[in-house]
Amino acid sequence: MSNNVICEMLGIRYPVFQGGMAWIADAELAAAVSNAGGLGLIAAMNSNGEQLREQIKKAKELTDKPFGVNLMLMSPYIEEAVQVVCEEKIAIVTTGAGNPARFMEQLKQANVKVICVVASVALAIMVERMGASAVIAEGCESGGHVGDTTTMALVPQVVDAVKIPVIAAGGIADGRGMAAAYMLGAKAVQMGTRFLTAKECNVHENYKKKVLAAKDRDTIVTGKSLGHPVRALKNRMTREFQEKEASPLTTPEELEKMGAGALRKAAIEGDVKYGSCMCGQIAGLVNSENTCKEIIEGICRDAEKIMTSCG
Repeated sequence: MSNNVICEMLGIRYPVFQGGMAWIADAELAAAVSNAGGLGLIAAMNSNGEQLREQIKKAKELTDKPFGVNLMLMSPYIEEAVQVVCEEKIAIVTTGAGNPARFMEQLKQANVKVICVVASVALAIMVERMGASAVIAEGCESGGHVGDTTTMALVPQVVDAVKIPVIAAGGIADGRGMAAAYMLGAKAVQMGTRFLTAKECNVHENYKKKVLAAKDRDTIVTGKSLGHPVRALKNRMTREFQEKEASPLTTPEELEKMGAGALRKAAIEGDVKYGSCMCGQIAGLVNSENTCKEIIEGICRDAEKIMTSCG
């Protein structure tokens, strides 16, 4: 993985990002990923400024390596989060769930490298024009909020459309996936589901066990009628949500109420029946609990072997 443009840009050893998973990507996971040579990310999610600052300070105590913050642009506290990122001199942010336009100048003036998650070529072109340092092309195989296009189709189209580096995300959990991403033109990968089972991940043990037990067809996408589809592991909550979503009698407000707080219920409280266990389709390939170091070094080693053997 030598002479990698993403590694050189961000000062990391391996071109591996950890996804900014709400209620899961905390200071401890981010620091563990960064200490292992990847890019750890703290999820700002709906945290207010002081809650985010506390996580950032904790990560600084746990690692002297680069780490970043994932900004959820739809958060009611987004202005506070951006201000804290600038004040704490965070060098890297990834953005998702919205348009970063109104914050780009503020972040750039603070010397923050902005890397935007995109689910379409049009959005990739738009954020490049705004000054993004790179984009994360995330296919619909990923967990959480998803677009419509697969990683295999999205990544090469984004690579051809922009001049900035592209990071591939969605459906990647081992060296084969990383090698495939490189063949499509990506310069790095982002993984969320694979890090759910990291030993340093503080997600509830019930959630972790459900991921480890998952098979290839155990995820489902719900919420399309609301305009923000979500991929999660099938359970009682997703079945009931799917039934109500299919009914013409169900209002959008009822569906929103069903989903409110569901991720926290699963990730923090361990309710894997009525909580939302957001997870990617690649869960069927994730069947062991490893340290972040083992995950990152293993995937990079295996990807390099595959690419070398392919000539």
